[in-house]
This record gives sequence, C-alpha cells and structure tokens, in this order.
Amino acid sequence: MRHPEQVFAWVLVAKGQATQALQWQSLQNDLSPGPDEVVVRNEFIGLNPVDWKMIRNWPPFWEQGHIPGVDGAGRVCKVGSKVTGITPGQRVCYHQDLHRPGSFASHTVVSSKALLQVPDTLPLSTAAALPCPLMTAWQAIEKIPHRPDAQVLITGAGGMVGRFLVQLAAKRGFRVTAMASARHAAALRQLGAQAVVDWAVQGKPGQYFAVFDTVNAEHAAGLTDQIEANGHILCIQDRLDSPPVPAFDKALSIHEVALNALHWLGSERQWQEFCRAGEQLLAMVAQERLSLPPPHIEPVSELPAALELTTTLDRPLKTVIDSRYLPNKE
Repeated sequence: MRHPEQVFAWVLVAKGQATQALQWQSLQNDLSPGPDEVVVRNEFIGLNPVDWKMIRNWPPFWEQGHIPGVDGAGRVCKVGSKVTGITPGQRVCYHQDLHRPGSFASHTVVSSKALLQVPDTLPLSTAAALPCPLMTAWQAIEKIPHRPDAQVLITGAGGMVGRFLVQLAAKRGFRVTAMASARHAAALRQLGAQAVVDWAVQGKPGQYFAVFDTVNAEHAAGLTDQIEANGHILCIQDRLDSPPVPAFDKALSIHEVALNALHWLGSERQWQEFCRAGEQLLAMVAQERLSLPPPHIEPVSELPAALELTTTLDRPLKTVIDSRYLPNKE
C-alpha cells in the first residue's frame, strides 16, 4: 500500500520569472519508488539555464504544480525492488528527466539508471553543480572524431559548459581556441586553451576542425566560414533547423546536444556509458584533474531569486542551493 509523505518543494504556479512563477509548498506526495527507481533526499540543488528557460516558457508537458529542476545531489533514502548496487545512505547526484518532478524539492524520485555515485572526497555541494554542465560538455566532445592537434573553437568558454569543454578538449589533444570576454582569458589559458579571442575577432576561413557554440543557432551559423571542409559544428544552447551551408559545399556535420534525449530514448548501453563516464569525471573533479571554482551557495528559501540572478550579467559562475535545512512556512 502506498502512503503519502510530506515533501517540501518549489512548485510551478504561473508562467514567467521564477520569483513570480514558483511557490514554496508543503505537499503530501507518494514517495514509494517504482521497481527501478530510488528516492533521493536532496541536500544540494544545482541551478542551470534550462531551469529558468522551462519555467518562463512552461512546456506543454508540465502541469500546474509541477516541480522543476534537473540537477540534485544528496543521499538515497529508498530503493526500488529491482535496483541493485545502490543502498540507502549512498551519496549520489543526478540529472532528472524534464518530464518528471524535479530537484527543487526535499525529495526526488529518480530512475536508478540516471544516478551517479559521488566520491567520498567530493562535497555534495560541488556534485550538485556538475551533472548538467559537465555531462553536456562530455556529450558534445564525444560527438566529434578524436583527431589530436586539430584546432577547435569553443564559444562562450567562460561559462560552466565552456570551461569543461576547454578542459576535455585539451585533454584529448585538440588545440583549443576559446572565445570569451577578456576577464576570463587567464583562467581559460590555465584550463588548457592555447588561445583566447574576443567575441569580435573573426577567425580565418577553414581554420577549425570543429566549432562548439554555446550561444544560439544564429551565432553558430555565423561561424561556418571558419570551419574546414568535412568539419563539425555543434550547437549546445540551441539547434540548427536547416543546413547553414549549401549542399555539396563544405559538407559539414551538424550536431545537436541535448541531455534529455537520453531520458526519452536512451538505450541501456547508452545509460551505462553515460554513468561510467560521469563517475570517471566526478572522480577527476575530486582529484583536481578537472577544475572548477567553488560554487556560490544560497539557502533553499532564496531559490527563486537565485535562479533569476543566473539570467543576469552579474551572476556567479555557478549557483547551488543548500536544501538541508527546510523552512517550515509555505
């Protein structure tokens, strides 16, 4: 028999900015995991651009009262009957399916296949900052062939995804040019970029084997002259709905990057690859072989305001929410 249990959450009550769209509520939710699911008691919540974009646009598959949030980290508190290798108390982080109740809550029911085990030496506050940006960068770099010494361009390299892309590309032997504001130049060179260029700088025709664009489709399309024949263009914040070059011209490979496709259509093999890579990358962060500054931390009571701040130029590089101590008020 299933019994409702108390869950605290920021729930969607309107379309628009998070400070108006989200309301703190005490809910009576069913926290009985399905056979292949676990329940995670969220201790920290990672904020990502996809969160505020979905809240402002309210996709058709969300209903009134939906709990947003894709990234969380905490401890497993319940395990489904068919789940193996995961036990209550285990430290985990996850990227949640956009169709399901998300991480902006005290507890989240998560598919066991999506869990990443967190190394003992990695703080959960750091782990919560990682799934979406780190695994987006991994998915993007996996889409292009391994060609050491090939030159690649990463736009928006000062952001979280861009910083991880710079590091992953450099570790694979690519010669990395980072496009970012001048204030990020020193940090990006330390992360492995051989060159850092301003947004206004135009590269040479055919200079790059691949371009990773983190801005939008229009910006990505404007970079195609700088890609060599049979090269690659990858859109991370958007997608190219039509080829940006004529047929039988450069023959570019166009890649879309979207983590949620794995939730909808991913095979068991793909999930195993995702989790294996994710846990290896978490270990690299714990060992300081992948670098990121400590995240900015806000209490759960400030989640809507903190999420809105991430849309501004004054935003911290990464914000996580401390949800260990829950307000009692609705």
